[in-house]
Amino acid sequence: MLRVLIADDEAMIRGGVRAILASDPGIDVVAEAGDGREAVELTRLHRPDVALLDIRMPGADGLTALATIRSALPGTAVIILTTFGQDEYIARALDEGAAGFLLKASDPRELIAGVHAVASGAACLSPRVARRVIGELREGAVSRGRRARELVSVLSDREREVLGLLGAGLSNGEIAGRLHLVEGTVKAYVSAVLSRLAVRNRVQAAIIAYEAGLVEEGGRG
Repeated sequence: MLRVLIADDEAMIRGGVRAILASDPGIDVVAEAGDGREAVELTRLHRPDVALLDIRMPGADGLTALATIRSALPGTAVIILTTFGQDEYIARALDEGAAGFLLKASDPRELIAGVHAVASGAACLSPRVARRVIGELREGAVSRGRRARELVSVLSDREREVLGLLGAGLSNGEIAGRLHLVEGTVKAYVSAVLSRLAVRNRVQAAIIAYEAGLVEEGGRG
């Protein structure tokens, strides 16, 4: 059973999200918060697998809460849930370690799938957000690609394989199946890759994989 916290300053939004998640028997909403400070406190208390945070809340906004949660409770994956699609929010959320970024207008099935994805160690970006991120990557792709290739050059062949599949959006379990490894071994490889690339989460690693041209290579693996 996945334990989820919802943080939004609008009770109606919290109720709607709770109702959507309640339709999945594998998800249990363990706490609700109306502002960022309360979200951090309740996350420390309940230690949910996933925290859904609105970006704009009184007291401390979602990005501030995100930074605190990722620092103090790295076992909790964070999805930023918002009505806003501005690029600066996306970039800041990813830089602070968000595992996912969904718009409140997303399909309910996308929300449920996102919770399961980040809980399993994968990343989750709504299609509209993914298009923005990919668009940014295409601008200045040559210089970023060169830097990304330099970064991945320090990885072993197996680590590059793992990074390519991670970049293709596969979870640890799916990577294990593709490479005929046990999931614990894949988890160790992922941790090593994140450390050697000096990135904070799988989303940032996936961006490097994309820029270095490993995603298609990994997907064919």
